[in-house]
Amino acid sequence: MNLFLDSFPSILLAAPAETNIYALITPFALGFMLLEIGLNAYYKRGLITFQEAIANFGTALGNQTMNVLVAAGVYVVYGYLWDNYRLIDSIEMNVLNYFLLFLGVDFIFYWVHRWGHHINIMWAAHSPHHSAEEMNFFVALRASVTQRLFSFFFFWPLTIIGFPPAAIYAITGVHLFQAFLHHTELVGKLWRPIEAIFTTPSHHRVHHGVNFRYLDKNFGEFLIIWDRLFGTFAEEHEKVVYGMYNHPKSWNPITINFHYYRVLWRDAVAAPNWFDKVRIWFMPLGWRPAGLPEKPAMIEITPQNQVRYQTDMFAGGKLYLVVGAIWGILLMMMVIRGNSPWSVTERWMGAVLLWYQIINWSGILSSARWLFRAEAIRVLLTVAAFIGFSPLEPFYIGVLAVVGVFSLVWCWRYFRVGSELLASEVV
Repeated sequence: MNLFLDSFPSILLAAPAETNIYALITPFALGFMLLEIGLNAYYKRGLITFQEAIANFGTALGNQTMNVLVAAGVYVVYGYLWDNYRLIDSIEMNVLNYFLLFLGVDFIFYWVHRWGHHINIMWAAHSPHHSAEEMNFFVALRASVTQRLFSFFFFWPLTIIGFPPAAIYAITGVHLFQAFLHHTELVGKLWRPIEAIFTTPSHHRVHHGVNFRYLDKNFGEFLIIWDRLFGTFAEEHEKVVYGMYNHPKSWNPITINFHYYRVLWRDAVAAPNWFDKVRIWFMPLGWRPAGLPEKPAMIEITPQNQVRYQTDMFAGGKLYLVVGAIWGILLMMMVIRGNSPWSVTERWMGAVLLWYQIINWSGILSSARWLFRAEAIRVLLTVAAFIGFSPLEPFYIGVLAVVGVFSLVWCWRYFRVGSELLASEVV
């Protein structure tokens, strides 16, 4: 039997953590984010707001757990296709072939990205990324848990050509990281030949714009020539307004990830015709089932009329969330990195705790009434997990205990119902 199918259970639960390129990329991404924070503060540009940055960062931490399922699909499904249907028996993965694979990924992703803006179910997967209302490296992290799965439905032709699944998985990670670098306003337009061939921050700012002239433009991630060839290119001229129409209006990563699915589900349930209930998922954006009212005409969002989403947050929330972000990174790395001392089951439990944590972050950001009890329970469970799952020396157990007590005291002081809100400091 196929080697990949024989080892499916271990691949699904363990192999991704041992070969996870995202664990290798994470330190570089964090470094660029810290650099952007420093430059933004030094030049007083005001390009990064605290609430959206935390929401974006939390969404990114949780979404890393999806790479377990994605890697399983690559190693099992792609492995089967590669074993049985590849056209070239042996492609030596040298520098040239890695570059050719990178171009293949970029070409396919152009079309996946373009379809993601035109087909309802694919927009549901992609729209969480566009719900950010600013442009910085934190926005690059605001990816969808389902978009990764959707993307890998389309890269399979590369296995038929003969590229190994492990190489495809690695190159898509590299491709994603170079796209990360486009998400900034600190870099203006570059040298004209570069702007003519490659996707630059200027091109990608256009892609995120809700200005009518910018909608559905610049889908390329590495090469902008795909947009020039296929008629989807637009130059950056007027100030870009970021966001999306029908914004989720929430910091909760569950809401951010599944907002548009809920919109489609409501329309599917309301549709009188059974065929329309099914095909709405695969129709172009804006299509309406028979018997439902037409959507009102869109009013263009401009710098003058845009009302960005923000909420009152608990006092003491900023420092707590910054420290929590550090612990969130540690928890994520214990789940995804190859040499983690945690077992497969413990990693799955860690993934659940990570989602629990970032959901609670949304409660802090919006001063939710349920937050105090939920966060106290999460702190106790997380400290217990680190102590129980890791072979720690007494000193580190003591550190964890101190952090746990400090967190509980902080929750009691600031996050109970009736605590002073930080409305005046929301920036």
